[in-house]
Amino acid sequence: MIFRALRRAVALGSVLAFCIPRLWLWRLRGPLTLERRARWGQATGRQMIASLGIRIKVTGHPPNGGLLVSNHLSYLDVLIYGTVLPCFFVSKAEIRRWPFFGWMSRAGGTIYVERSSRSSAISVAEQIAERLQGPISVLLFPEGTSTDGSRLLPFRSRLFAPAVEAGAPVTAAAIRYVVADGTPERELCWFGDAAFLPHLWKALGTPGFSAEVSFGEPQIYPDRRSAAHRTQAEIAALRECGVLASQ
Repeated sequence: MIFRALRRAVALGSVLAFCIPRLWLWRLRGPLTLERRARWGQATGRQMIASLGIRIKVTGHPPNGGLLVSNHLSYLDVLIYGTVLPCFFVSKAEIRRWPFFGWMSRAGGTIYVERSSRSSAISVAEQIAERLQGPISVLLFPEGTSTDGSRLLPFRSRLFAPAVEAGAPVTAAAIRYVVADGTPERELCWFGDAAFLPHLWKALGTPGFSAEVSFGEPQIYPDRRSAAHRTQAEIAALRECGVLASQ
């Protein structure tokens, strides 16, 4: 485990060291529009996933634009989704202050929300509405936090409103992790008071794990509460189908 973790850490470090020069190379090719920032994030994410040796299995079709909503298990979710499709993440504001990873999220066009601030929620809703007009999906984790995967927390409906008001499609997606040796999924989940660096070290040392991402069909919803309730039910069903398929 130690050798595996060290090898992956070195590979990941080399990718991270190159991502800043890579961004500057992208700048030389033209203005860093929001769309190009998202695509830079996707290209960087692919390199990071390759360095970590994570296999990704996708079921269904990633959407082109609109609001994408998913369950939330770990910081790894961001890498997985950012590799599968270019997208803008809606993230808690604390991420913005993380060493290096905060810079990467800002460079990729992440939208930050202060969870206890009503004015922040209003500002975030306005940013989501603006970006829904473009071809890049906005990805929202409506549980508001990551979990151990045992159940879905109630979905917060407020940030569904921009998509509902714009008549934009909302797509449900589910993510789950599978470890080759049968290690429970919760061992890869980052939740509660778990410290980041120890958990990352454990993830780096985990043998042969994969991420399974399932996409539903885009839907138009009449109001934010029905959007939240129905996507939550759909994501639970997608997760269950993934578990049954692996048995």
